[in-house]
Amino acid sequence: MSPTVLPRTAPAPAPRGRIGAGFSPVPHRYHLYLYADCPRSARVAEALARLGLRDSVAATVLGADPDAPGHTALRRAYEAAGHPDAGPSDVPALCDTWSGRVVSNHTPDILDDLRLLAAHPAFRTAR
Repeated sequence: MSPTVLPRTAPAPAPRGRIGAGFSPVPHRYHLYLYADCPRSARVAEALARLGLRDSVAATVLGADPDAPGHTALRRAYEAAGHPDAGPSDVPALCDTWSGRVVSNHTPDILDDLRLLAAHPAFRTAR
């Protein structure tokens, strides 16, 4: 039996969770969804590489096909966070693989969280 989904009467607030405030800094817990031709996604991908987090934070670069598995996984993460209308403009998106939901799609917060992860002792040993 599938759960009943009630209609939303107002737009859901943007996901603005933060690592360290409800989301633990644990290697291999987070997944980034990026879009191929998105300047914000490019900034996040560059930070991921520069901070040495490629081996401990997974990333998927989404292409144009909205039915591709990456798009489907991102839609599910937005739905789990209460945001059923995810689209290419909703990237970059930082997702928590433990809960299956989007943590944040706010680029400055994601960049700050990546810096926090890079400085965390668990991530220094995970490299």
